[in-house]
Amino acid sequence: MRRRSLLLAAVPAGLVTVAGCGDGKSGKGAGGTSSSPAPSATSAAPPPKIVEGPLPAITAGTKFDQKPTVAKGSGSPSKDLAVKTVIAGGGQTVAENDYVQANYLGQIWDTAKVFDNSYDRKTPLVIQLAAGGIIDGWRYALAGKKVGSRVLMAVPPTWGYGTQGNAQAGIKGTDTLVFVVDVQNTFNAKSSAKGKAPAQRDADLPKVGTNTDGKAPSIDVPKVKAPTGLVAKYVIEGDGDEVKADNTVLVQYKGVVWDTGKEFDSTYGRGQLASFSLQQVVKGWAQGLTGKKVGSRVLVVIPPKLGYGDNPPSGSSIKKDSTLVFSVDILAKM
Repeated sequence: MRRRSLLLAAVPAGLVTVAGCGDGKSGKGAGGTSSSPAPSATSAAPPPKIVEGPLPAITAGTKFDQKPTVAKGSGSPSKDLAVKTVIAGGGQTVAENDYVQANYLGQIWDTAKVFDNSYDRKTPLVIQLAAGGIIDGWRYALAGKKVGSRVLMAVPPTWGYGTQGNAQAGIKGTDTLVFVVDVQNTFNAKSSAKGKAPAQRDADLPKVGTNTDGKAPSIDVPKVKAPTGLVAKYVIEGDGDEVKADNTVLVQYKGVVWDTGKEFDSTYGRGQLASFSLQQVVKGWAQGLTGKKVGSRVLVVIPPKLGYGDNPPSGSSIKKDSTLVFSVDILAKM
């Protein structure tokens, strides 16, 4: 059985159980509505036949990452999944089960009614292309596309919200949905921080590896007394937006105990990224990552009072009143 992240275990230190380690799904759009391409009851549908059309035209906002205007669909839509790469990007190829960061607009085929878009919120969606994590139309349409691409798709109910539709978004069970998706980035178990690596000169703090090959960085803990306060320092400084206290983040991380240097948890070992709200983790994590830039690797040293204190997770190698050391790669805000 794959070991569940200790960060997401329900313990009295302030952590609560969330949807699941690294699943990235909340059933809500980036703006807090349920009209985004959230999972539907059709996630067990067989793979669709992908065709090139028919598809409505994009009439304005034709550049990558511009909010598009899309014409009403003409005639009857295909019963198959229609997909067209309008702008071909040259970045990393998206694979199923990756997390995708994208701006998107969704509207109904025969009315051109826009039911959701991320452009107005100025907050791209970050979601996993996995069964049960997103509608199947997105899973199959975006797999194999490259970062920097604009993808136009028409999703029939079978690979959308099924015969039940989505009443909150005004989507009927017979509606074909049209999406424009601008693929900004993709993340998987080999993703790492990117940026400049400042010198690690403090001999009384752990040294963290600066490799960016997707492998777990080394964490070398000095044989000195642990600091009594929280430490949060850049190992690699990215150039993304600053993380806020109420954000949900997508991360790679590794944790060791200060006294022993022994690893007790790691996304690298599981081969799976983790996502969680900073309001649902131990205080040391929340305080240490708040204000740090997306794309960065951060050394976080958490004293017992901001970690697990005298009540560590059952079955872990963490003893009471342990100081914990983490390397955290902040890949995206969700």
